[in-house]
Parts: sequence; structure tokens; C-alpha cells
Amino acid sequence: MREPAPQILIIDDDPTVHNALTPLLEDAGYRLLHALDGVEGINLDLKEHPDLIIVDLQMPRMNGIETVTRLHSQSPDTLILMLTGYGSIQSAVAAVKVGAFDFLGKPFDNDHLLLQIDRALDVRRMSRELMELRQRNLSGVDRILGESAVMNDLRMKIRKAAPTGATVLIEGESGSGKELAARAIHAESNRRDGPFVAVNCATIPPQLAESEFFGHEKGAFTDAHEERKGRFEEADNGTIFLDEVAELPLEIQAKLLRVLQEKEVVRVGRNTPVTVDVRVVAATNRNLEKLVGEKKFREDLFYRLNVLPIRIPPLRKHKEDFPIYAGHILARAREALSVSVESISPAVIRRLEEHEWRGNIRELENVLQRSLLFAPGPMLEAEDLDFGSGGDRGYDSAQGLESYVHQLSEIAERRTILAALRRFGSNRSLAAEFLKISRNTLYRKLHSLRIESFPDDPAGDAE
Repeated sequence: MREPAPQILIIDDDPTVHNALTPLLEDAGYRLLHALDGVEGINLDLKEHPDLIIVDLQMPRMNGIETVTRLHSQSPDTLILMLTGYGSIQSAVAAVKVGAFDFLGKPFDNDHLLLQIDRALDVRRMSRELMELRQRNLSGVDRILGESAVMNDLRMKIRKAAPTGATVLIEGESGSGKELAARAIHAESNRRDGPFVAVNCATIPPQLAESEFFGHEKGAFTDAHEERKGRFEEADNGTIFLDEVAELPLEIQAKLLRVLQEKEVVRVGRNTPVTVDVRVVAATNRNLEKLVGEKKFREDLFYRLNVLPIRIPPLRKHKEDFPIYAGHILARAREALSVSVESISPAVIRRLEEHEWRGNIRELENVLQRSLLFAPGPMLEAEDLDFGSGGDRGYDSAQGLESYVHQLSEIAERRTILAALRRFGSNRSLAAEFLKISRNTLYRKLHSLRIESFPDDPAGDAE
């Protein structure tokens, strides 16, 4: 069965931008969604889960930076391109730092925009293929890395909990790997061949929560144009992962309790229940017992969820695992991001061990990926580490920002050239023509950017 064309969400308050992009992107084969501000775009992303989002920087109600931040938090795997004016390079840099994949200046060239989109989707495809390959090679608890005592203990608890079928409550700080643990529980259980459905409870608007979890019938409310299964029905015979479960509204907590007790859901606009066979794995970074005492979380639901509690240790509790994590992140970056760094110096590991890591594994991945992209040599050195805002290496000064922007531009240029070469099968003449530069200029850029992954091809270089 042929896969549907990628879907792109355009978020811009200017209708002329939508009018200009619609024929261009539709002719290129993409499916489109439209939103006139960030709030509308965030809600549309939650409903439709597009493959790529184009966001304007200057918008009413919610500016582009805040919109990108919310979108990245809600859908970390979704690609985001930021549209900026030529005088907004600092904002473009800020957008990349909060989650945008790349940025594009206004007014933009149509061919360049299509190339950016093609490149972004290509990176997404490669990342997914690499993830699928790793999942085939490493499954279940084997995907949870670390040789420290606390990580060995975590894998042992997951192995014991997985085959029981009981509800599991995973506790841990943000970024510590709660979803990875939930997926390991699913993979080690007898439901491994069924679906694994992950839901971030914190990102679901209260007015959409019942429909999102339990589904709705056609005509149940204004925008219910067709019948839709809820997330529990999607997870039938599998596992549903309720991340940030503490953020659920009390009324939805009551309905969730009924699902756990009765093993059935009732769609919005329907009276008869639908039976579901679902294992629930919930996660939170908050103290649920404290919330119960404050009457912010139902006590009966807490005991239903807390059958098998598992706590994920924060990164600061197993710093001896840093060499393993750093090596793993480097290997992934070399494959998915085409970085040229070959090794990591011991000084980097020592510096990582000294950092606080309030964001845990997720923060470590962000810091190392960013640092590896910008590293000038074949070995990542301690001075190359970019901890972002509030870290060791800031860009508040004009000189620091100028250096950062230069590096960011070089990375964007490298990716654009690689995408053009891939598009034309390594044919340098066609790639140079497409990029609107001479073939000699392309050769100089290949040399200066150390791009060696496309060897000389006499047929490809023919005029």
C-alpha cells in the first residue's frame, strides 16, 4: 500500500503567504493544513500530527518563538521550519535553540524552500530508519543503556514487571527516559506484537481530552465531521502510555478510572460502551501522593495506577555511565546528522560529569548533538561543548552571537549542498545549477566544508 504524501502545516497570520505557498507545495505533492496564528496551529498539530510545520516569526496572540517552543514540547519528532525577515537572525537562532529544525529568510526563493523541505523530510526519514534498525537490533530493556548499579536495577525491575500485565506507574524527572522504560515494558510483555500508543496528557486541551482518549461519533460536536477512535481503542490488545498523567483534569481522571475498572470506553456522542483490552503504563515527574493530599489528583485513581511503581534515576545518580551515553550519541549523530567528529576527548567526559543536568538524558542529547554539529575538528574537545542558555558557553555578547550565527549558517549550507547532491544522484553539475552557483564554487565549498561522502563520478560530472 502506497504511503500518503507528507503533510505540511503552515502557521502564518498573513493570508498572502498561504496563497503563495499553497499552489507551490501542492504542485510538489504535499498535503497542506493552514492556521492563522500559533494557538490555532498548536491545536491543529495536536489533531492532525503533520510531518512538517512552517511557522512565521511575527504573529499576534503568540509569537513564533513561543509557538515553536510549544510545538516542540508537544510533538518532539515533528520538523519545524521558521520563516524570518532578514533583520531577525537572532530570533532565527533562538528558534533553532528551542526546537526548530532550520530557518528560512523572507522573501524566500521557491526552489530553496522546496529544497529545505526536502532536506528536512530526508533527515526525518533517515532518523526513523536508523531508529527502526536499532530497534530491530536492540529490543526491550536492551535499549536502556548504562552499566551502573542503578541502571542494572532498573532493567531488572522492568524485566519483572513486564510479563505480569499489571498497571505500572513510572516516576522520574523530565528527560530521564520514562517513555523509553514504558516501551521496554511493552516490548518485554506478551503484548509486544500489539500497538504501543503514547499520549502526552499535558499537551491535550481539556475540551478535547474526552474525544482524544475515548473517541467520538460523527456529528457529536461542531468539528466532528467523521467517526474517530480514541487513543484507548487504538491501543486495544496493546499498551497505552499516559505520560505526565498528573496533568489530567479531574473530570477526565474519573472517566479514566472507569476505563481501568470496567475495561470499556464510551465515545463522545454514543451511549453504548466499547470493550477494550489495554495495559496502562502511566508516568509522572510530580509527586502524585502529594497531589492526592492537595485534592488535585484522585486517590482511587492513584491506587489503580500505582500497582507496580518504577522510579527512573536522574542522570546525576549514575554519572559513571557518561562514556557509554556520549559514545552512543556520537554514533547516532555521525549516521543521522553527517557530523565529522570521530571521537570524544576524556576532558569532555569530565566536564559532562561536573554539569548539573536538570534536563537529564534529553538535555545531554541536546548539548552533545549541538556541540558535535559545531565542533571544528575530528575530536570533540571540552571547549567545543555548548550548554546553551545558562551554560558554560553563552552567546549573549555580540562577538559570541556572530560566531554562533556563522557556525549555524555553515551547518545549514552543508546540509543544503548534501541535499542537492542527493537529489541529483551526486551529479555536481546539476547540483551546482540547482543551487545557482558555478561548478568551481561548488567544488570549493565541498572542500571547505569537508564533504567527502560523494566521490568523483566522471558520468555525474559530465557537462
